Amino acid sequence: MKNSVNKKDNNNPLHLSQLTVKGFKSFGDCGQTIMPNNLTVLLGANGSGKSNLVAFFKMLNSIINRKLQLYVGEHGTAESLLFYGPKQTRSISATITFNDMFAYSFTLNHAAGDTLVFNKESLVVYNQDNTSSIIDLKPDIKESGFQKYYETSENMNHRLLFEYLNNLKVFQFHDTTNESKIRNKVYINDCKHLHSNGGNLSAFLFAMKNIPERKKYYDRIIRHIKQIIPRFDDFELEPFMMNNDYIQLNWKEKGSDYIFGTHQLSDGSLRYIALASLLLQPPDTSPSFIVIDEPELGLHPSAISSFAGMVKSVSQHKPIILATQSTNLIDEFQPNQIMIVERQKNKGCSELKRLDEDKLKEWIERYSISELWEKNVIGGRL
Repeated sequence: MKNSVNKKDNNNPLHLSQLTVKGFKSFGDCGQTIMPNNLTVLLGANGSGKSNLVAFFKMLNSIINRKLQLYVGEHGTAESLLFYGPKQTRSISATITFNDMFAYSFTLNHAAGDTLVFNKESLVVYNQDNTSSIIDLKPDIKESGFQKYYETSENMNHRLLFEYLNNLKVFQFHDTTNESKIRNKVYINDCKHLHSNGGNLSAFLFAMKNIPERKKYYDRIIRHIKQIIPRFDDFELEPFMMNNDYIQLNWKEKGSDYIFGTHQLSDGSLRYIALASLLLQPPDTSPSFIVIDEPELGLHPSAISSFAGMVKSVSQHKPIILATQSTNLIDEFQPNQIMIVERQKNKGCSELKRLDEDKLKEWIERYSISELWEKNVIGGRL
């Protein structure tokens, strides 16, 4: 019997060893190839291309879930996704390699109606004799064929690869306005996985708190929150009396029975709670690969340090990519964990390069990474 598409093996032995992207946003026809570590911090100025790499992972997740056309429509048609538009760039292609043994590859062409359609989609298997074999995933014109292949394939490696990509998630907790989902009531059973914007955080924490084998992870989240918000005691997670199908993220202070609402949490506090919930959740609900865009937004320096500690701990077990321009955050990491993102002046392409700790040895003895960035010694400023 086949496993459900949504079922995930958290002991998945695959790891992303190389990524090549061409033609997407600021990644030109020459393309960029990166080899992510388990922890990669993207550092660069506004417009350098950090968020474009984050956007690529969002598109990849949409492709795997057969929502490419929805992604294109939500992001302003294909013209805004192609490097300098369709007059200069007619296609987007990518190859994602795992364990240096398998690769998922696709090419999307610009089509009438200013949309993207599949030119090809395949799995590549690299053999020990330096040859490779290609498996055509037979995509529809508008959507991926990988899910259909997964549902019928008996090859465990290919199934693991699909599950890995299906559970690669991008998170951005920027919207904490009064109208945001994270501050308002949500459907209580929408609790299987944390949403990319944290919109179902109350339902997600409610389930974690009330499932015995997950309660220890909830308690760990509470301990971290108390370190950053000293007056915080616990969440008051109960369904609405008038409608048990909905729940909201209420909370209490130490020594008081008064119930506070999310409107009585600062933006930074609410974002930290979402980040802690993402990183400290149980392994069976956690994504296979985590990408976080500008996690430092609104965080106090002590919260940034706490967040960095959680990232370093989690990255020992699964890969994490952060996109940031926070001087406080980058000083929490080692040079070889930082990848500088810059735009080439002549072609306008984004270029990514990992810092070389050996070449920076003398500089690092006298300056922090943030100071070297501000002095433009390591690049990424323009």
